[in-house]
Amino acid sequence: MNHGTVAIALVQHKVMIIQAARSHSRHDHWLDVYTYTPFGERLFLASPVPQARIAPSDLLVVFPFRTPTSDMIELPEQAYQEYLELSARHQRKHENLWRRWKARMH
Repeated sequence: MNHGTVAIALVQHKVMIIQAARSHSRHDHWLDVYTYTPFGERLFLASPVPQARIAPSDLLVVFPFRTPTSDMIELPEQAYQEYLELSARHQRKHENLWRRWKARMH
């Protein structure tokens, strides 16, 4: 992943937009990234905890574009739709786990 590459990843159990804070090789065990939260349709602002270190296995989608800015990212429509789909899928997964756990408790 090159410096500035934009992707979707799991960060602290949340689906987030991330940007590579520096270039990484395939052999790196950790990726240093900037994290972004939704601010409106297709717009993402730097999150309250703007830097994170994630495992490469936490990457969900790596987009074929980079951005030089580190305070705000505007995603193309297709990338935004992918983000929405992955976020909804992740939410459903956790809701189903919760329902199954509650059913076992009764």
